Amino acid sequence: MKKALITGITGQDGSFLAELLLEKGYQVFGLARKESWYRQNNASHLSGRVEILFGDMSEGVDIASAIQDAKPDEIYNLASQSRPGESWSRAPETLLVNGLGAVRLFEAVRHHCPACRVYHASSSEMFGQASIVPQSEETPFNPVNPYAAAKVYAHQMAKIYRESYGLYIASGILFNHESERRPLHFLTQKVAYGAACAALGIIDSPDINEMGRPIVQRGKLALGNLDIARDWGYASDFVYAMWLMLQRERADDFVIGTGKLHTLRDLCETAYSSVDRDWRESVVSDPALVRPMESGQTLADPSKANKLLGWEPTISFDEMVKKMVTAQMLRLKNLVINSN
Repeated sequence: MKKALITGITGQDGSFLAELLLEKGYQVFGLARKESWYRQNNASHLSGRVEILFGDMSEGVDIASAIQDAKPDEIYNLASQSRPGESWSRAPETLLVNGLGAVRLFEAVRHHCPACRVYHASSSEMFGQASIVPQSEETPFNPVNPYAAAKVYAHQMAKIYRESYGLYIASGILFNHESERRPLHFLTQKVAYGAACAALGIIDSPDINEMGRPIVQRGKLALGNLDIARDWGYASDFVYAMWLMLQRERADDFVIGTGKLHTLRDLCETAYSSVDRDWRESVVSDPALVRPMESGQTLADPSKANKLLGWEPTISFDEMVKKMVTAQMLRLKNLVINSN
């Protein structure tokens, strides 16, 4: 039986990946902080099926101990401070977890488990203000926020460790991938939440945004720049690509995305139309929510993954958005039931 260690198992990607690996007969270990695991999280339903090792990605000793305890065949490094927008106010923490945490993991693998295969989560945010569209594995990086800069550092270090020490480290340059398991502070989930509120007639939502105000206030969902465009795919498709990367004989880097671009306006229209609402009546642009610097047009060129991994997305943009809106409607209905 193969053994896998997943850092960030409580997150969206970690939970989908754990499910995939369990289906494939793996023994699955997760590295998580106690406070993350003991509160409700995306992997809570897997309690008893996965073994949790407690530790923090900012502590090299914790990472090394987890690797020594699990003795994994594969490691999936998904732990991160995952909010690009919030990285402006938490720049040191972002570098500590996303940058140095990854290097501590590579170092622990080098000393304790050099034959282990490692997947490292890179990000399309690294392309930033890209001068080339679409972006492939050869496109130069041009990060525009602390999150992206930390990811570039970790990505380059992964390559250095792979080439200098012969470690098997494959990096996935993943474009935006969403699901109903996204936390509410993510843009796509806010839009799904706003559409659900509109469908249910909720004028002031029970959940608040990063400004401390209701996400939906007086019937309006406040967003930032409505003209941004992203390559959005579904998370379960993307974690399958992670697994495929570690099944190859040689480690490599792969861009993973749908190759299709959608604006935030498209996202709003799809979400609200799925519940027969006009998004223009419910969505407003708030300058306070616009990032200091915004990434440019990030669009994946996944041809290498298509050719070498045989990977293609299976869930369409419309299907993904409808799943998210449906999940938010169910969640809000349950909140109302439980509060009565």
